[in-house]
Amino acid sequence: MSIHLLQRNIFGDPHDNGNLMLPDEANTLLNDWVSNDRLRLHMRQVAAVMKAWALEKENADEKTALKWELAGLLHDADWEKYPDDHCRVIIEHLEAMHIDPEVIHCIASHGPKYFGVEPENKMDKMIYVFDELSGFIHASALIRPTKYEGMDVKSVLKKLKTLSFAAQVNRDDISDAISRIDHPLEEIIEFIIEHQRQVL
Repeated sequence: MSIHLLQRNIFGDPHDNGNLMLPDEANTLLNDWVSNDRLRLHMRQVAAVMKAWALEKENADEKTALKWELAGLLHDADWEKYPDDHCRVIIEHLEAMHIDPEVIHCIASHGPKYFGVEPENKMDKMIYVFDELSGFIHASALIRPTKYEGMDVKSVLKKLKTLSFAAQVNRDDISDAISRIDHPLEEIIEFIIEHQRQVL
């Protein structure tokens, strides 16, 4: 991914705290902005994993879980149409819609090396963790005759060490993301396999 530094660390208006789109509205935005089926699938898978983690691991209420879901669903919304302004365009669009600043900051921090925004809270850190790993695990599933069925953590770890497989996935980003949380890589892989297998 190319570097598109956002040159700021504050996003949205505090007065917009709690302002969220409904999932149907977010999906409409996604479908309007993104024509690539694989990219849409990636964002829906990240959204599903983010929501599941918020509910199961963070004991979040439904509104908080919706924040996590929206950030996952829209984090790459401008990548196809505006590759030279990736992240900037969707952030400015959500700011104009008066969306909760936590959602916008989460999207801005999903690639700190690329956008110059450090993950601050758990939601920020988990989207950074899930983004690359979700895509990598899906790529691993696609080459298996049974896809996600029977996939285990060990096989994913083995592929991560095979640098020629899914070479576009930055292993250093994965390592950096995992270093920021108190959960081992194995737990994260298992969680992703379990929850994104249903999003096809």
